[in-house]
Amino acid sequence: MKSSLAIIGDFKPANRSHQATNDALHHSAAAGGLDVASTWIGTAQLEGPGASQRLAAYDGIWLAPASPYQSMDGALSAIRFAREQNIPLLGTCGGFQHIILEYARNVLGFAHAQHEETSPDAAPLYISRLACSLVGRTMTITLAPDSLLARACGQVQIQEQYYCNFGVNPDYVETLRTGALRIVGSDDEGIVRAVELSGHPFFVGTLFLPQHHSTPSAPHPLITAFLQALSASPGGARCH
Repeated sequence: MKSSLAIIGDFKPANRSHQATNDALHHSAAAGGLDVASTWIGTAQLEGPGASQRLAAYDGIWLAPASPYQSMDGALSAIRFAREQNIPLLGTCGGFQHIILEYARNVLGFAHAQHEETSPDAAPLYISRLACSLVGRTMTITLAPDSLLARACGQVQIQEQYYCNFGVNPDYVETLRTGALRIVGSDDEGIVRAVELSGHPFFVGTLFLPQHHSTPSAPHPLITAFLQALSASPGGARCH
């Protein structure tokens, strides 16, 4: 049975991470014998009240890298829809950052939570500039043993690539720990690198870019697990 995936982001053919996203989907689908049709949707197309109706046609949502997005509101509406409707969601790099923002605003009650890249003088800044840029770096991430991410990867330590300058503001890590959005991945210094939502079929955000470690002969296991979640997603259970 064919699954449908909405990739939310402002696609640019010259963007390496966007091309890697498309390639990684093909790698995992081919290796797993999965039939997945993916469609890129620009963030500006999800502004306004019609976003839910448009997203309801898809079995899963991937929040693509390369922020700032043309429309933060559009990106956040997609995340909220996936969270509330139990739609499988994967957010990488910028997608991870906006998962944090959506959760802070709509679950933790920080309605004005902001991203330093787009609102450097605002408060509270849940996403802030990293002390050291991670652009082009490969680092070790330690995963919570009981996490979906660890089960998907089959190990609790992984090596992954980054292309980002922003991450979770350390000032709000303890506040994040009060909710169901679990911190399940951290680097050697304990800095947040991955989260997932407890009680959700598949809701994972990674600051790293798993698509850059995917090849035809070795698809990334997290992306494969995500596509498997799409195929298991009961489309009829969603609100249409």
